[in-house]
Amino acid sequence: MPEPVDLQSEESVAYVFLNRPEAYNAFNPELVEAFAKQMIVLARDPSVRGVVVSGRGRAFCAGGDLKWAGACAQGPARGFHELASLFHQAILEIRRMAKPVIAAINGVAAGGGFSLALACDFRVMARSAILRQAYTSNGLCIDGGGTFTLPRLVGVARALEIVAFDPAINAEQALAWGLVTKVVDDADVVNEAGSLALSIAQSSLHSFGLSKQLFNDSFSTSLETQLERERQGICACAEHPDGIEGLRAFAEKRKPVYEKQGASQ
Repeated sequence: MPEPVDLQSEESVAYVFLNRPEAYNAFNPELVEAFAKQMIVLARDPSVRGVVVSGRGRAFCAGGDLKWAGACAQGPARGFHELASLFHQAILEIRRMAKPVIAAINGVAAGGGFSLALACDFRVMARSAILRQAYTSNGLCIDGGGTFTLPRLVGVARALEIVAFDPAINAEQALAWGLVTKVVDDADVVNEAGSLALSIAQSSLHSFGLSKQLFNDSFSTSLETQLERERQGICACAEHPDGIEGLRAFAEKRKPVYEKQGASQ
């Protein structure tokens, strides 16, 4: 029986493929638990400097397995509690990870797959792929951090429009709305995501990780607190080997060469 998550690596980039293609990579307990565990491992692996998340088969991820949750012996609420608890652990790992996480949206990303894509730092979308929040069309509300990430990407008004009408968002519209970073031919989506990850991996992950953390914190704090965090952050960067190299390279008018060990939490 194939593993629920297919892990590959190239150079310093890890490629994580949801591997339940017969169900459009819908999250059942086995798949979501394996995915959450993989995110925990990769976040702490010093050899990994970037992560690409994609799906096997024709879909990126169709979200939670509604049939499984609906048939849960303890009731659907218990089923969704189990799925969401594991799924949210994975989302937290992605948002806290001090390295880039890029979604390679190879096919439909709906429900939890939509939220998963939004939780990644960047999104590369295949031209034929479709995004749908899907939750409200099934009488559910958004999980997976979607209510946090979606309004930050498109604004509250557009986010409510997506929730109210649940449109099938094609690649062109997703790019115009700022939901994705780049649209490419279907055959190129994983390679392009890997190229983005590798490009960031060759820069200072210490700088990237601190900047990502500051962005995460910025919506739940005062300006005064955020300014102090920024002051502490830039001072920490200046004392880090990457900062020392970056400043030296600037003074010497050359391209900096950063440490190649990965960032870990």
